[in-house]
Amino acid sequence: MSFVSKWQKKDQGPGIAGRFRDSVRTPVPLKSQIEEANRQIKLLIAQLDGTVNRIKQRDSTIFTNVVSSLAKHDTQHAAVYANELAEVRKMGKMVTQAQLAMEQISLRLGTITDLGEIASTLAPAVSVIKGMKESLSMALPEADKEMSEISGLLSNVLVDASTTGGFSLNFDAANEDAQKVLEEAAVVAEQRMSESFPQIPAGVLTNEDSEGLTA
Repeated sequence: MSFVSKWQKKDQGPGIAGRFRDSVRTPVPLKSQIEEANRQIKLLIAQLDGTVNRIKQRDSTIFTNVVSSLAKHDTQHAAVYANELAEVRKMGKMVTQAQLAMEQISLRLGTITDLGEIASTLAPAVSVIKGMKESLSMALPEADKEMSEISGLLSNVLVDASTTGGFSLNFDAANEDAQKVLEEAAVVAEQRMSESFPQIPAGVLTNEDSEGLTA
């Protein structure tokens, strides 16, 4: 099968052997598989966005409790609420980072126009998803299935394309690119947290809970 037909299958009159083969298994064009993966990624992004909004609401409630406790000079309860708030914000940062990384992957998938771009685009994308999957599944178990499906679909496309195109995968370069995506997402997530969440009053957090939080 040629690169063009493998990338985007066109309607042709198959011979007897072709009709028999298609009756057993009709190959799905790589472009269609990538579009389906991107559709699932966009659904996951929307799910993560909803989670971020719920975290913001939860954060607002707990923050109000912190302020209220401090106003009553109830430092014990203020500390409890503040530590809970710290955990909520850690989760918020993690989910926001995942959302930003998925948005970057979605943009990249949308730019693929031929087989030659598959390796350089999909290999880092798969690495990013696998890198986020473990940590995100602990904070958001319902996203684990979706991420597994997306990762599996993109991996299949990558293997199929590399087999057909005869090119080898540079995993070191893919992992390096994936790390850059995650680092950039972490930086932006930190900025968003700083802009969207009010500062936790000083002196009510333990050192452990205060690590990594916006001051």
